[in-house]
Amino acid sequence: MTTTVSPNPCIYCAKDERLTNLTIEITELQASILYLFKEQTYRGRCVLAYKKEHKNEIFELSKEERELFMDDLSRAAKAINAAFGPDKINYGAYGDKMPHIHFHLVPKYENAPQWGSTFVMFPEPTVHLQESEYAEMIEKIKSHL
Repeated sequence: MTTTVSPNPCIYCAKDERLTNLTIEITELQASILYLFKEQTYRGRCVLAYKKEHKNEIFELSKEERELFMDDLSRAAKAINAAFGPDKINYGAYGDKMPHIHFHLVPKYENAPQWGSTFVMFPEPTVHLQESEYAEMIEKIKSHL
C-alpha cells in the first residue's frame, strides 16, 4: 500500500499524512481546528490551526477573523486547563518551518520537563501513548469545550 502526500507544502491546508503523523484532530471551532499533539511529554499538548484559508501571519487576518481565532485559542486553553490542571500553559506561535497560523498550547507542570524554560518542540526521549489513551484525552478536552 502506498500513501500519497499532497504537493501542498502546508500541512494544515493539505491535511495529509504529515499532519496525521503528528496530530489527532479533536474538533473544529469557529475559526480553527484543535489537534492533540501525538508527542505527549507535556501532558495535554495541543495545536490550534487557523482553518478558513492559508495565512502565514496573524496580521493577515481581518479584525473579525483575528477575534474569532483568539476566542478559539482562549477556549481551547481553558479546556486544556480544566482537563489536565497544569501549573501554566505555554503558547508557541513559530511557523518557521510550517508557515501557517497555528499555536502550540503546551501545558507545563512544576517538577516536569522544561518547567521554568521554553518547551522543546520535539523532546527526546519522546512520549507516545496508546490509541485508547489519546481517545481518553480527547474526550476529556471535548468535555470542557
